[in-house]
Amino acid sequence: MIQETIITTISDSGTVHIAPMGVHVADKQFVILPFKPSTTLNNVLQTGTAVINYCDDVRIFAGCLTGRRNWPLKPSEKINGRYLADTLAHAELVLETVEDDAVRPKLFCKAVHEVNHRPFQGFNRAQFAVLEAAILVSRLGRLSWDKIQAELDYLQIGLDKCAGERELEAWGWLMAVIEQHKQGVMKS
Repeated sequence: MIQETIITTISDSGTVHIAPMGVHVADKQFVILPFKPSTTLNNVLQTGTAVINYCDDVRIFAGCLTGRRNWPLKPSEKINGRYLADTLAHAELVLETVEDDAVRPKLFCKAVHEVNHRPFQGFNRAQFAVLEAAILVSRLGRLSWDKIQAELDYLQIGLDKCAGERELEAWGWLMAVIEQHKQGVMKS
């Protein structure tokens, strides 16, 4: 199973990095697959730790992909790390093993501390649309413009039916990045 989460990591120098990432979960093991090169990969390899944040504020997912990474944080309890102040739950991880790969190494981690801060009320279709659009943004250089446009047309339906202020704000951030990408593609 892949869970869409926000990963927070910290460098040896104490700089926190926040990144949206699908984490593979199986039998109480968490597998993080960051692309090379990435700050998340470097930080986990340096410190041997990471925090998974289970979040329902889709602005954080969209924000991280559009240069908005200044989200309030709190200190982790069992590892040297930080978790999102506005997270529903978090899991503090330690790295157990690494399966290297030229593109996406697998970082096998175990949770040493898990906390539920408040209940998950479920995603509406607009939140789902923002999450999927955020994934599209993370793959803009790998997908054709026709594929991107077809996906956005479908996602727009759920957004139009269910969006609140947060979802509309996040969508706007993502659409600005996509429009900028589109202009570059059309000029080529």
